[in-house]
Amino acid sequence: MTSRIFYTKPSITNLEIDYANDAAKNGWGEDCYKYIDLFEKKFAAHLDVKYALATSSCTGALHLGFYSLGIKPGDEVILADTNWIASVAPIVHLGATPVFVDIDPKTWCLDPNLVEKAITKKTKAILAVHLYGNLADLDALQIISKKHGIPIIEDSAEAIGSEYHNHKAGSIGKFGTFSFHGTKTVTTGEGGMFVTNDKEIYDRVSMLNNHGRSPNQVKQFWPDEVGFKYKISNIQAAIGCAQMDRIEELISRKKEIYLNYKELISDLNGVSINHESKGCKIGAWINNLVFDKSLNVSREKLVENFQKNNIDARVFFWPLSSLDMFKSIENNFHSWNIPTRAINLPSYHDLTYEDQERVVNVIKATIKDSQN
Repeated sequence: MTSRIFYTKPSITNLEIDYANDAAKNGWGEDCYKYIDLFEKKFAAHLDVKYALATSSCTGALHLGFYSLGIKPGDEVILADTNWIASVAPIVHLGATPVFVDIDPKTWCLDPNLVEKAITKKTKAILAVHLYGNLADLDALQIISKKHGIPIIEDSAEAIGSEYHNHKAGSIGKFGTFSFHGTKTVTTGEGGMFVTNDKEIYDRVSMLNNHGRSPNQVKQFWPDEVGFKYKISNIQAAIGCAQMDRIEELISRKKEIYLNYKELISDLNGVSINHESKGCKIGAWINNLVFDKSLNVSREKLVENFQKNNIDARVFFWPLSSLDMFKSIENNFHSWNIPTRAINLPSYHDLTYEDQERVVNVIKATIKDSQN
């Protein structure tokens, strides 16, 4: 049997191992935050933002950020219907109401035209998720933001390496969040980052993430309010520091994989891959293919054929409004329709060109079978 092509895995070298070993041996006592502080500085410098706060997950970073904005029961937050549950979970946990709008069929991100129509007096934030490293239309969203006085939040969990008109994803909105899950372009195993250029929000989030203890409080173990604990560990941050030392290499490799797939599917009519808008760069964390309806290719058939060929594959995110815990909104047409004829492709750093050829050959065979 041919070797298995995995869906995703991290790029870990001796550098990450050396940093983690050092943190495990020496990162205690006065040095217990050494790598955390360094990781935050490296990430802020890469993103060109003033403030970065390492967290245990992107979900935690979002929770802290929304809480700092005062999101509460009765408030509404607008986001795209097609997203992973992690983007909407903090909104629900705060008792607010998520308002799902349809996606742009090219970018698979929030459709700005629908965002403005969904705004009410209760709208307190607009969450722009850069899905799979694709970029939401931030120019249009910023116009809406200024017009209505509603902040844009960037969920950039999947968008390390993505740039919007020379600004890195996550650096443009009121605040941004990132994920360092083991599947991501940059990983710490589990972990996240909160970033902003707003000192007031940064100070608020920093205090909240320290169990509500103010840095100005002179009493030991005296919280000023009930806060949270979404901190990353020093050992995880050490791995993150090594990844940041390799950041350009990691981003470049993802781009190479994306361009290889584009080349390999260039002769396939009716098949589209992640969209890169003019003036933008996409990090292409995960490459995805969407098939025109005329090809009669379903996600079920794609997954079945990949499994037969010893290749891991993952389906496109289900619309959030299709989940049992939310009200169904089937008129979010693209969010409901595109996932039925789309597939995520293996996209990890060590993927070879020959591996990518194997993947695309399965795609071609599936199309051929569907036409007979």
